[in-house]
Amino acid sequence: MINLSSFIAFHARQTPARCALKYRGEEISYAAFDRRIRSVGGWLSSRGIGPDDVVAVLMKNSAAFLDIAFAVSHIGAIFLPINYRLASDEVAYIVANSGARVLITDEELGASAAGPAPIVMVDEAAQSSATRLAPDAHPAEAHRRLPTDLMRLMYTSGTTDRPKGVMLSYENFYWKSADHVLVLGLSRDTRLLVAGPLYHVGALDLPGIAVLWQGGMLCIQRDFDAAQCLAAIEADRLNAAWLAPVMTTAMLTCPVRERYDVSSLRWAIGGGEKTPETRIRAFSQYFTNARYIDAYGLTETGGGDTFMESGHEIEKIGSTGRPVAHVEIEIRDDAGQPVAPGVNGEICLRGPKITRGYWNDPTKTAAAFFGDWFRSGDVGYLDDDGFLYLTDRKKDMIISGGENIASSEVERVIYELPQVREVAVVGMPDERWGERPVAVVVLADSATLELPDLTEHCRNRLATFKVPKQLIIRDHLPRNPSGKVLKRVLRAELEASA
Repeated sequence: MINLSSFIAFHARQTPARCALKYRGEEISYAAFDRRIRSVGGWLSSRGIGPDDVVAVLMKNSAAFLDIAFAVSHIGAIFLPINYRLASDEVAYIVANSGARVLITDEELGASAAGPAPIVMVDEAAQSSATRLAPDAHPAEAHRRLPTDLMRLMYTSGTTDRPKGVMLSYENFYWKSADHVLVLGLSRDTRLLVAGPLYHVGALDLPGIAVLWQGGMLCIQRDFDAAQCLAAIEADRLNAAWLAPVMTTAMLTCPVRERYDVSSLRWAIGGGEKTPETRIRAFSQYFTNARYIDAYGLTETGGGDTFMESGHEIEKIGSTGRPVAHVEIEIRDDAGQPVAPGVNGEICLRGPKITRGYWNDPTKTAAAFFGDWFRSGDVGYLDDDGFLYLTDRKKDMIISGGENIASSEVERVIYELPQVREVAVVGMPDERWGERPVAVVVLADSATLELPDLTEHCRNRLATFKVPKQLIIRDHLPRNPSGKVLKRVLRAELEASA
């Protein structure tokens, strides 16, 4: 069987005492993890959840998060992790659009939990073990899955005013995992720091679950704290990590960083945005035994499509590396035709780890492909050696602290204000977050608008990280002859006047 629980059961037979997860000081063996998966699977089944039902989870990082994720697969259902930073109306949309049969949420996130599905609260005690939700549940038998069966839904911000449900199959997962094993040399000796949120492909998939596939260990941090992560590297001799840019910066500038022995770390994957050269060099100076691996990937691919190769970091600095074994990359123009090396165009990908499309949305699915090539919406070029360089984002996506913000989604909310005639939301450089969302507004006649009023309006409708951090009033927005706002021009004008 290809359920996620099948390889946990394998390791439970082969090395039952080996540590699979560590959370809040507790080590969870593969044998114990296997029992927890079956028990939680039984609990879900007792609630009427069965094959192909969608189970939504709104939770911070915990051992219980992975108990539930693997148990959902064990009984043949579909796992839907939701960004816990979203506002309640955003959560409600995802729950409704997905048709989720249940929404499981941490008690502390209860105010954000919404939608038509029944809501189950996970208290602090159950965060360490989801079996505490139903201690007497009868262990479930595994339900056989096929490679093409849907394993997971992940909603991602796009260019539209609502997020899209990315469909990831078992086939996508296993090819992704195989590629990451090859590139990263994952093994039972891999000890991964999980500091990013597990709802994100970075923490869950890059390489996340693939480490467990190989019999390694995940050290789970509930929330990111730079000093705590450095302490965990020392205490548990962690040798691998995935870090969003804001996390890397926080660890490199942590006031107490010199207290910790981080010599065990061998590599860390960067993600979320183009990595500045200064950050790569600072990383190597502090983590003296580790390699910073710049990478490129998408939710639609399970993450990790290109990786910088060892020995090329300085020669190809600024690149995100070359494709993994089973991914092809081409750069194409607006008509879908390949362009020559060194020429900018849309980054397009093809391979068995890439989604077949968006949940219940054939129109957006069709628009996302040139034939069998997935259109990333990102702009870049390949050099003569096949190394990828990112230069722009075709979809006007803002990336703040590793989180995707669709500018059109924020604009939709701002347009609800009667004072606003026109608005464009763009990302501006930010030392801490990489980018910050900035609202450029043309006011209606005789209207006034201040940043606190804009902030209050947006906070009631959007996740906090999506709320514009700056308001700029302008007489007009730059547009092309067809009326489209030229955001690249707008960003350049704002940077020039900063």
